Amino acid sequence: MAWSQRTRRSLGQFAAGVAFLLVLLGQTAGLYELYFVEKLDAALYDAKLRIFQDRRVDERIVIADIDEKSLKEIGRWPWPRERMAQLTSNLFQQYGVAAVGFDILFAEPDQSSGLPVLERLARGPLAGDAGFNANLARLRDRLDYDGHLAKALAQGPAVLGFYFGVQAGHSSQGELPQALLDCGLLEQQGIRPERAEGYNANLARLQGQTPFAGFFNAHPDFDGVMRRMPMVMAHAGKCYASLSLNLARAGMGSDTPRVIPPGRSGHGLAPAALDLDGLKLPLDKQALALVPYRIMGAFSYISAADIIAGRTPASQLEGRIVLVGSTAPGILDLRVTPAEKAFPGVEIHANLISGILDETVKWEPANQQRILTLGVLFLGLALAAVLPWLSPVWAASLAGSLLLLLLGLDVYAWTGMQMSLNLAAPLLVVAGLFVLNMSWGFFTEARSKAQITRLFGQYVPPELVDEMARDPARYSLRGESRVMSVLFSDIVGFTSISEKLEAAELAAMLNVYLSAMTRVVQEGRGTIDKYIGDAVMAFWGAPMSDEHHARDAVLAALAMQAALSELNPRLEERGWPAVRIGVGVNTGRMSVGNMGSEFRMAYTVMADAVNLASRLEALTRQYGVGVLVGEATREACPDLAFQIVDRVRVKGKDVPVAIHEPLGVAAELSSERLAEASAFEAAFADYQAQRWDEAEVRLMELRKGNARRLYDVYLDRVTHFRFNPPHADWDGVFTFTSK
Repeated sequence: MAWSQRTRRSLGQFAAGVAFLLVLLGQTAGLYELYFVEKLDAALYDAKLRIFQDRRVDERIVIADIDEKSLKEIGRWPWPRERMAQLTSNLFQQYGVAAVGFDILFAEPDQSSGLPVLERLARGPLAGDAGFNANLARLRDRLDYDGHLAKALAQGPAVLGFYFGVQAGHSSQGELPQALLDCGLLEQQGIRPERAEGYNANLARLQGQTPFAGFFNAHPDFDGVMRRMPMVMAHAGKCYASLSLNLARAGMGSDTPRVIPPGRSGHGLAPAALDLDGLKLPLDKQALALVPYRIMGAFSYISAADIIAGRTPASQLEGRIVLVGSTAPGILDLRVTPAEKAFPGVEIHANLISGILDETVKWEPANQQRILTLGVLFLGLALAAVLPWLSPVWAASLAGSLLLLLLGLDVYAWTGMQMSLNLAAPLLVVAGLFVLNMSWGFFTEARSKAQITRLFGQYVPPELVDEMARDPARYSLRGESRVMSVLFSDIVGFTSISEKLEAAELAAMLNVYLSAMTRVVQEGRGTIDKYIGDAVMAFWGAPMSDEHHARDAVLAALAMQAALSELNPRLEERGWPAVRIGVGVNTGRMSVGNMGSEFRMAYTVMADAVNLASRLEALTRQYGVGVLVGEATREACPDLAFQIVDRVRVKGKDVPVAIHEPLGVAAELSSERLAEASAFEAAFADYQAQRWDEAEVRLMELRKGNARRLYDVYLDRVTHFRFNPPHADWDGVFTFTSK
């Protein structure tokens, strides 16, 4: 018998393990993406990159930095092209650099020299002025800053930068460079680069001076981190190289690269690659390459102002590949990378160039998805079958050994083969199945209590969760119909308050306010439904049954008003305005349960009775009272005292309802307060009976003792009806036409 019970338990564990395995197999097979698996893979990749990061300085690559010093010395950005021409010419002629790349776009003609203005004058008002035209002819070459830059670009291997637009309908301007190769050569090897719809390229007269230009499009991963960059993008059937790829080619003097099929670049698992005169650049199926980030500061930064002025020693630049970029505030391009949270974009290109030259660009196996799927399948089935029969000690030993083996394989592949493996799924299979099997007994015994805590902990106070956990079978999130009470509260004049506070202060104030109101609701055994801006929605009677739900809701509403006397001084101490709130409570049959969509669910209530509570909250402003309740709520609270406020038709309803202001527990109220409520009810009866004089006398008497807005409202109505009598069939109901 014992063996049979263990077999049944083991079969249940095996079935649960297979279900878990199938979820991960869907991820590895590419049927869907699981965020936590993607996140774990990304975290493992980032950890390996930081641990084994190359900490040496690469002297082959230098960044000509348009820094704060340059802006102070030369002027604000953008500079006249004459300055860029001086920078470029000095790099080639004075310093003898191997190649220059621009992380900058020259899409518009230079206007700073004034030549375009002079040209327009020569064609217009001064067309016949021989002296003016002669001077213009003499100055034209000197003022043609774009021409100066074009000449400077022709002095050596220069790589311009441009941008591809991938969205449909993106326009094109400027001139594209020579294409890297025909896209068909890549597609034959299973590589399909991202296709561009348009481009923002450089001026034709600049691009015409160099065969090189590279796009500087970024490609952040799902979490916004720059782990890989596109090396090739497609446009109109041609494939174009990135800035880093073409700058590496220019620095090497490399010809058109050769496409190497998968498995032929030194390892049977290697993906397709580009051969740059013997240097291999591995590409994934989208022509992306993993960026081999060195440590921050691995590349020398030289101020562009020093290069233009010739102050930089030649030994720091001669024979180097130079990237022209910026670290000046306002024009700095910062990116999030695995190495740093704020990483200069120009240095990403430098890391790629360095990786291309050193062949340290990591690669992922060409058939990694298939290998992972098969590996997860066989490893998972074996563990799912074996773990249920092992003792905790043996199970922990087996799982620990497999985890160490997988991590060791990952490290060896990274350091010894330049290979990046996505081992999150296999690691999760081992760890997940171990945890699943070890916790099976505990889970089966305690799952009901845990479910109650998980499902209702965010809605109800902890003490109620503990009470519910004693008999969890009675509670669930499924929809059901109950008679319950619902409460809405809102800050009066919140729009005005929000306009006076900064966003951070407003958020802080709301947090203090909502915390105080939530505490009152939960102390009154209420369930928080949601926060709607400054509004609080709560209900009583679910998930726990509450025989006195109406009474508890009303007392909570009064307690919320009372709590303001303690809360407002705290708000004013912090320089925030004091608040007033309106609260509406109503009782009726409602649908309660987990409701929403496939994207988001919430435990909430829905019904006409709920809508009426919201309307009552809004009506508190009309009558100047703090709390209003419906007739059903009043009837369910025999020991509480109420004062009639009105009979109304709210917007969207034809049936009138009586609304009341709760005063508190009748036995605890003063005789004066009860007398005032009785006097107003008499005035209201006179008003309903159209005895305007009697009603006015009573209201005036009430107003002497307590100048409430409620009494002014009825005095205004009496005055109106005295001179504008209502229709003969008037039923004494006031109709509201707005919410």
